[in-house]
Amino acid sequence: MKKLIFFLAIFFLFLIILSALFTLFLQEAPISGKVALVKIEGPIIESKSIVDEIKGYVKDRSIRAIVLRVNSPGGGVAPSQEIYAEVKRAAAIKKVVVSMGSVAASGGYYVSSPATKIIANPGTITGSIGVIMEIPNFKELMDKLGIKTEVIKSGKHKDIASVFRGVGKEERDILQGLMNDVHEQFISDVAESRKLPLENVRKIADARVFSGRQAINIGLVDELGDLEHAIKVAATLAGIEGEPEVVTKKKKSPFMELIEGNISETILRYIPRFELKYEFVPQGGLSQ
Repeated sequence: MKKLIFFLAIFFLFLIILSALFTLFLQEAPISGKVALVKIEGPIIESKSIVDEIKGYVKDRSIRAIVLRVNSPGGGVAPSQEIYAEVKRAAAIKKVVVSMGSVAASGGYYVSSPATKIIANPGTITGSIGVIMEIPNFKELMDKLGIKTEVIKSGKHKDIASVFRGVGKEERDILQGLMNDVHEQFISDVAESRKLPLENVRKIADARVFSGRQAINIGLVDELGDLEHAIKVAATLAGIEGEPEVVTKKKKSPFMELIEGNISETILRYIPRFELKYEFVPQGGLSQ
């Protein structure tokens, strides 16, 4: 009887140890060969949805690599910087490959720069390392209509860049200084992310654009290829054998965003605002 109890105790102890080892193995080993596809499309107005999506894939152990499909002319400086920071954090943990669509310029390039590898189509429009600020001027229209505004302010620059009176020389100098600083942040981050000499980036940081093929020659892009190629590269870098499973989050339509209460962000996509932008804007403006 004692021998039977001893045998059963040893047997159950063996099962417990085996179960613990199996659980530990599952925690350490990747569950499958999945590649996440994150789409950054259109003007970059806000960052939370993209940042949260990337964070989720970084935490998901079944996701071995992330592909960012960037088809954007850029947008606001702050949201671009927040997405850039999250891409940089993700690339320190998992392989992140950027697939550039028709346009990945200015902020679109900025958020791409910290990726493990950047892949562009030969005709992709990219680069445009610069900052722009567009300020509407309704002064002449207001004068014609006989409308005046009365401003009470705590400092002479409190209504800087007012749409009702234009921009004076002193204000222009202040705004240009602001833009120069933000522009330098862009240059520094690209140089660091792409491991390029700072002066080399500064030489091409006059907001000029490049084709994907031209961008390879100056170090802004690593290789040419389409989205399918980028997914295969990401799978290879992550050590996935065979065809990877691609997972992506379904984007909501503006109508659904309105229904669910995301009204402010939806409206802001279509209303011009006074802000600094990392954005490719062909029609000009106050830029650096």
